[in-house]
Amino acid sequence: MDRLSLKRGVFFPVLWVCLALTGCRPAAPLPTHPPVSPEPLATVELVLVVEVAAATLPPSPPAPPTPTLAISATFSPTPTPQPTLTPTSTPDLYSPYTIAALTARSYGGGEIEIAAVIDENEQAKQYIFTYPSDGLTIYGYMAVPTEGTRFPVAIVVHGYIPPDEYQIIPYTRRYVDALVAAGFFVFHPNLRNFPPSDSGENHFRVGYALDLLNLIAIIKEQSQNPYGPLRRADGDQIHLMGHSMGGGAALRAVTIWPEAARSLVLYGSMSGDEVLNYQQIQQWTNGQTGHFELAAPPEMLAAISPIYHLSRLTLPISIHHSMDDQVVPYAWSEQLCAALQAINHPVECFTYSRVPHTFYGAADQLFQERIIAFFQRH
Repeated sequence: MDRLSLKRGVFFPVLWVCLALTGCRPAAPLPTHPPVSPEPLATVELVLVVEVAAATLPPSPPAPPTPTLAISATFSPTPTPQPTLTPTSTPDLYSPYTIAALTARSYGGGEIEIAAVIDENEQAKQYIFTYPSDGLTIYGYMAVPTEGTRFPVAIVVHGYIPPDEYQIIPYTRRYVDALVAAGFFVFHPNLRNFPPSDSGENHFRVGYALDLLNLIAIIKEQSQNPYGPLRRADGDQIHLMGHSMGGGAALRAVTIWPEAARSLVLYGSMSGDEVLNYQQIQQWTNGQTGHFELAAPPEMLAAISPIYHLSRLTLPISIHHSMDDQVVPYAWSEQLCAALQAINHPVECFTYSRVPHTFYGAADQLFQERIIAFFQRH
């Protein structure tokens, strides 16, 4: 901003401007969300949460029209009205990350290409694949049942792993194996900034959602080709499962494009509230990450955070979280369950005990069975 210089010839005009500006006030901050204390849950090892106490949430903006999508090379969700913004000095820095702005753009373009065969056995074939996402090359692997055709699609989205430790086939492989054994055509993208995928801009972790939306649009288009590598995938039957960071990306993706998938599983997921996310991320990174995000004006944080746009959702959601999770707060999933129940959205909520952020043993086996049953119902 240019400095104002007071000179004799302009003293009174400048004084008049200064007096006029004294009427401006900064936008009031959003109410904070106190952590939701879990209701007492009768658990043995794993218990279905039938009811969750209503969380106190700021009001959601009015529900926009349901998007109508046509099959084409790219997909453009129907735009939602932009929120009315209180005057601020930096709105344009943050507007590209709002749900409304991301809804207004198109997704897809390009194709999935097979880069290598990983494994082939009696049950499935596994491949490394690449696809374009906003100018980046994203890697991943996919698993296809050996016999049959027109398989429903499952997309498994990984959580955070330090990029220098990340492998193209990470800890989530067991979920891919369980889903392909159940008859799903499974994709596991390695999101941007996780090698060997390209690195790219990712404020508010919006880039991860863009990678998912571009992948979904390409699957829908390319599965129509009777001679292509996706010819046995049913692009009209896509389901999403996201763990931790991947859960946050998946929730944002279906908030932007509600018809992108038929159902969504959230597993130890990050919050839909970016204030909560980046306060936590700052703790994890000793204050190294999140300054840009937490400096956003309150009205922009509301326009960016999926928790304020739950009325856009149309697909059923299944939420799974351990009460003993020491990484992502269990209260975040409890809060989301309560918020969805409050608007009568189809949701099922499961809580687990005596298992950490990433399940193992009997809890993990039950979780896999629940994922498969949920996808098959929808």
